[in-house]
Amino acid sequence: MRPLLDRFFNIAGYLAGFFMVGTLLAVLASILGRLHPLFELPGADAYAGYCMACSAFLALAPTLRRGEHIRVTLLLNRLPAGGQRGLDILCHLVAIGLSGALAWFSVRLVQQSREFHDVSSGLDATPLWIPQLGMAIGTTLFALAFLGDLILLLRGEPLRDLSAGDEPSRIE
Repeated sequence: MRPLLDRFFNIAGYLAGFFMVGTLLAVLASILGRLHPLFELPGADAYAGYCMACSAFLALAPTLRRGEHIRVTLLLNRLPAGGQRGLDILCHLVAIGLSGALAWFSVRLVQQSREFHDVSSGLDATPLWIPQLGMAIGTTLFALAFLGDLILLLRGEPLRDLSAGDEPSRIE
């Protein structure tokens, strides 16, 4: 099961990079459109924002899996091994609750935007469920990444992706 999830996380990481390039291209189109009307792309600023949001949310799970999120370990490192493990489990449970709620409401937002035919207020009139889909997918994968890490933590297995060159963060 974990290799399948890791494959989804890697795909989300590549998509995040794709949307980051999309942000760059939309910003460049906006700049060129101001310089010459031939290059004008209506809604380029909005598309840059959509791409940036998709990139940020899709990058959450692969970043967590690689151990690249900022982790404040000031208290954690001062505890004995059993206390570290207990606090780590508690933190993962809280993270699953928060990321799960964010995923739930993100998916609901996409459903409601489709149901009510919400469109952007700009000239492009983009159906809002399309850019919101990146947030829903990204937050769902983020919650799954926390759940997968909690399972690994409970088994006593390393949390980080060892193929990324990281050392395992094993707390026993």
